[in-house]
Amino acid sequence: MSLAILALDSGGQPKGWMTPETAVCQYARGTVVWSLGQVIFTFRGGIQRCNGERSVIEVASIIACEGEHKHSTWSPVSALPGRDNRLLFSRDRHICAYCGDEFSETELTRDHIVPRSQGGRDTWENCVTACRECNLDKAGRTPEQAGLRLLYVPYRPVKSEKLILANRHILADQMEYLQALARTHKKLMRAA
Repeated sequence: MSLAILALDSGGQPKGWMTPETAVCQYARGTVVWSLGQVIFTFRGGIQRCNGERSVIEVASIIACEGEHKHSTWSPVSALPGRDNRLLFSRDRHICAYCGDEFSETELTRDHIVPRSQGGRDTWENCVTACRECNLDKAGRTPEQAGLRLLYVPYRPVKSEKLILANRHILADQMEYLQALARTHKKLMRAA
């Protein structure tokens, strides 16, 4: 994904990433309620007949739009580990859960802690990143059955963390906004 605009609902909750072109359409339709962050794109239109001025739309890195954001690249289904290994590998920082070494994306696999053959489910809490060698050694067994030690505890990222994991070209102000939301969501989850 190239440079993208963080789209929020009018209440400040993240809806997904949108292209600069889609953001310009939101500005032109008048559906942008508020914006944050730096201006990252300036689009210049034609000359207006009535006053001779050129139309200009400046697009901020974070925009809040009216209603549902229909151009979101995030969805609950695509964010599940069984659907997108890249998000899982990013969550685990490309580190094998068994040997602790860091690997490139092409050298990694998704491992089910409790194997599917033993009733394990395809959930964030049951999936970890594993190198090919460790995954082959573990085979269809649990870590305990295979004599392996799990080096970190898998977790289900909150929505704002999933957006961070899904975008490799995130800007500093977007990251700051999403991290603040993630901290707030985690505090609320602990209090519940």
